[in-house]
Amino acid sequence: MKSFDIQYFAVRTLEGIQQRRQEIRSVLEGDDENINLDELEQELRELEEAATAIERRQRLMQEATSINDGTSAESRTIQTFNTSTTEERDLGTDSMEYRNAFMNYVLRSEEIPAELRAVTKTGDVGSVIPQTVLNRIIEKIEAVGMILPLVTRTSIKGGVTVPTSAVKPVATWVAEGEGSEKQKKTTGSITFNYHKLRCAVAVSLEVDTMALSVFETTLVNNVVEAMTKAIEQAIINGDGIGKPKGILAETPLSGQALDVSKIEYKTLTDAEAALPLEYESNAVWCMTKKTFMNFASMVDTTGQPIARVTYGISGKPERTLLGRNVILCNYIDSFATATAETPFAFLYNFKDYILNTNYQMGVKKYEDNETDDLVTKSIMIVDGKAVDINSLVVLKKAATV
Repeated sequence: MKSFDIQYFAVRTLEGIQQRRQEIRSVLEGDDENINLDELEQELRELEEAATAIERRQRLMQEATSINDGTSAESRTIQTFNTSTTEERDLGTDSMEYRNAFMNYVLRSEEIPAELRAVTKTGDVGSVIPQTVLNRIIEKIEAVGMILPLVTRTSIKGGVTVPTSAVKPVATWVAEGEGSEKQKKTTGSITFNYHKLRCAVAVSLEVDTMALSVFETTLVNNVVEAMTKAIEQAIINGDGIGKPKGILAETPLSGQALDVSKIEYKTLTDAEAALPLEYESNAVWCMTKKTFMNFASMVDTTGQPIARVTYGISGKPERTLLGRNVILCNYIDSFATATAETPFAFLYNFKDYILNTNYQMGVKKYEDNETDDLVTKSIMIVDGKAVDINSLVVLKKAATV
């Protein structure tokens, strides 16, 4: 039996090929024992190849026709917004397609395809955080960083003592030919110890991958913020055990600890009176915002405010009390919530507080081989003490009678 050539069948129809297959089947079902099975098998293979070639040719012709006509073989939905058309995709920036494109943008700096950026109207920017990721990094804002810039920073070796002196020589008037009494200069010392401050946050490998690595920047900021908050809390009220000793842990000099039962104008004048003249130039108030607003709301007998808030040239409030700057923080109790004998405000020159660090704050990332967690950590060796408390005036809430 004659063998059929593929090119011969390439110009024939699929109906003709199917008819020839039926004929071969009839021959195989007959009683002829002299059939050449090898030729029939070869012919069937050539018929199959010819049918495949015809079907491919027809598909290409159909695609070429759709391109010329401006139509697509795939079913798409086109929506019109403000006379501009954009392709509608499932879930917008929540779609897996966009999230994968965003991951490639963050990790490999690959540009997000134009058709995906068009969905979110971001043709003029490089990327838009997927909504599913954005919802995970909205966090409560904390007020930190107000105290740390005010103190004196040093980097001396731990265990070294810093000399201090509370006595100054006194000059005396003497008659001609007479001498004065020799005076001794007595000194004390303050020793800075080693206190390790550590913050570590672990994120599982699965979560880090699902979040498309957008957590990395957030985690670093969280660690640094946590370290700053811990240091500032210690500067204000640390007990000195395993951490720096705070300003309020010091005992004020005689007459510089005031009991206050009511926020009034006399409270400010009494505090100013208790502050030694020699130390008043650089001392500032430190209190919570609620306590400051209690002072700001004071009025005279006619209802006029006593303490006024001055607004600077930038329009931001410049908080002062009797001309003295006020530093707000959340590391001390407010007057309304403080218990008896608890400080709620104080005057102090923060330059008289020394924060000593011999290992600056740094952020390090590593992988826990046992759990496959990605750990972001920061370690700092830090100690701090008030080297001079002469400018310290503490206001405590008086016990109720």
